[in-house]
Amino acid sequence: MAVPFPFSAIVGQDEIKLALLVAAVDPTIGGVLIFGDRGTGKSTAVRALAALLPKMQVEVGAGRKAKTVPVPVIDLPLGATEDRVVGALDLERALTQGVKAFEPGLLARAHRGFLYIDEVNLLEDHLVDLLLDVAASGENVVEREGISVRHPASFVLVGTGNPEEGELRPQLLDRFGLSVEVKTPDDLKTRIEVVRRRDDFERDPEAFVAAWKKEDQKLRRRIVAARERLARVKVTDDALERAAKLCVGLGTDGLRGELTLVRAARAYAALQGDGSVGDAHLRHVAAPALRHRLRRNPLDEAGSTVRVERAVMELFGA
Repeated sequence: MAVPFPFSAIVGQDEIKLALLVAAVDPTIGGVLIFGDRGTGKSTAVRALAALLPKMQVEVGAGRKAKTVPVPVIDLPLGATEDRVVGALDLERALTQGVKAFEPGLLARAHRGFLYIDEVNLLEDHLVDLLLDVAASGENVVEREGISVRHPASFVLVGTGNPEEGELRPQLLDRFGLSVEVKTPDDLKTRIEVVRRRDDFERDPEAFVAAWKKEDQKLRRRIVAARERLARVKVTDDALERAAKLCVGLGTDGLRGELTLVRAARAYAALQGDGSVGDAHLRHVAAPALRHRLRRNPLDEAGSTVRVERAVMELFGA
């Protein structure tokens, strides 16, 4: 089994790390969309975070014994069939023996973990529709010839892609809680450090992971504490008003922007060990929470990130 790169050793890519950590603290935020250059560590960051998270207990076997397993990262290939994604029913066994013989699909395997889709903007429409239904309900339903099987399918959806290869359907884009833009670092020192760490890791993965073990353990404890603290973090009326003003100023569609912004800010406050959401938390997560929810403005050629940053400056000041 391949050894994942340590999350704490990832150089730069602060917004990817922030978005993934926030989604790990509060999965109800709705997943992470990562658009940008190839070879910038998008997949590495997702697998590194999953390896960092505390292991989870699952029930196995007829006796329903519990065992501890790593948090799963399940890849959904672009060419996957619907049966492979949702699972398959053995109709012959069901009809002849009266047994609901069900072969779990990728959605079942991703439960309580991450469902990872590379080049998500190229995903076929029928799979997009399927994902939208499951993401909304947290449950997968497989029906064949009057026989149905239901199972929980709650996961953090992570999609990556290159904007040059096409845009996401608006319905799926809206389902992602956070959106991150990734660029190849242009700072010489950062590039050198990225290459150095990656080379050290590939030459001796076990030694490299051991060297970063304490940092990863520290971050794991921080995530666990944030999950426990999350329900106690207060969102004041003032914070709600600031979030709403920001979304109104940007002209975001619907109210999902405010909800995501508030949830992301609360999760970030929990990570920081703070008891309530303030301006600093809202500012920190505003771009990933809102940049993909802006309407096109033909009179404003600035990119969505610039528009969010400008609105943040106007509302919160320097």
